[in-house]
Amino acid sequence: MSSVLANNISGKVVVITGGSSGLGETTARHLASLGASVVLGARRIDKLEAIAADIRTAGGNVAVQATDVTRPDEVKALVNLAQERFGKVDVVINNAGLMAIAPLAETRVDEWDRMIDINIKGLLYGVAAALPIFQAQGTGHFINISSVAGIKVFSPGGTVYSGTKFAVRAIAEGLRHEVGGKIRSTIISPGAVESELKFGSSDTQGAAFVKDFYQQNEIPSESVARAIAYAIEQPADVDINEIVLRPTVQEF
Repeated sequence: MSSVLANNISGKVVVITGGSSGLGETTARHLASLGASVVLGARRIDKLEAIAADIRTAGGNVAVQATDVTRPDEVKALVNLAQERFGKVDVVINNAGLMAIAPLAETRVDEWDRMIDINIKGLLYGVAAALPIFQAQGTGHFINISSVAGIKVFSPGGTVYSGTKFAVRAIAEGLRHEVGGKIRSTIISPGAVESELKFGSSDTQGAAFVKDFYQQNEIPSESVARAIAYAIEQPADVDINEIVLRPTVQEF
C-alpha cells in the first residue's frame, strides 16, 4: 500500500454494524491498524468491549455501543456517537447480517422476517442515520455487505437470504445514483468467508449443508477486510462501486 493511499484511511472515522465478530471485527481491527477511528455496534457489548480493549492496547482509536440494527433509534445513536466522539463520520459499513438456510416449504416465517429486518431494514436504518450527516459534510462513504447470493440465487434453501442480498445490491446502486456526486457507495459481495454467518440456520439439514459448504470453501475474513480497505483508501474522486470476491475453489 502506498503512503498516499494509506493516508486516505488514517484519520477517517468508520462506523461498523455487526462489529462483534467475523467480518465486522476483522475489518475494525484492520482499519484501526491503518489509523482509522472505528465505532463498533452490535448486540453483544461484552464482545465489543474486548475488541475495543485490544485495539486501544495496539494504539488505536475506538468507541463501542450496544446496537440492534432492527431498531432505527439504536442505529442512529451509534452514528451519532461517532460524530460526538470523533467530530465527523466518514464511512458507514452496513455489515450486520443473518443467513438462515431452509427450504421455502419449511415456511420458517420468523426467520424470513429476521433476515428482512436485519439484512434490508438494518441497512436502510444505517443509511437514514448517516445520510443527513454525509450531505451536511459534503462527503461520505457507504459500504454495504451483500453476497455472491445477491448475484445468483442460492437455492434450494437460501431463496429468502438471496432475496435480501439482491435487495442490498439494488438499494446500494440506487443510493449511488441518487447521492453519488459527493457520497460514495460500495457493494462488497463475498463468497464463503470465515464468520458466524454460517451458524444462522435453525433447520437441521440447512445447518449441516452450510457447515459442509463452508468447510470446503471458506477463506479468512481478512480477505474482505482488505477489500473494504481498498475501497476506502481510493482518492475522493474514485468510487469503487462493487467488489465480488470468492474463494478460488468456490463454484457458486
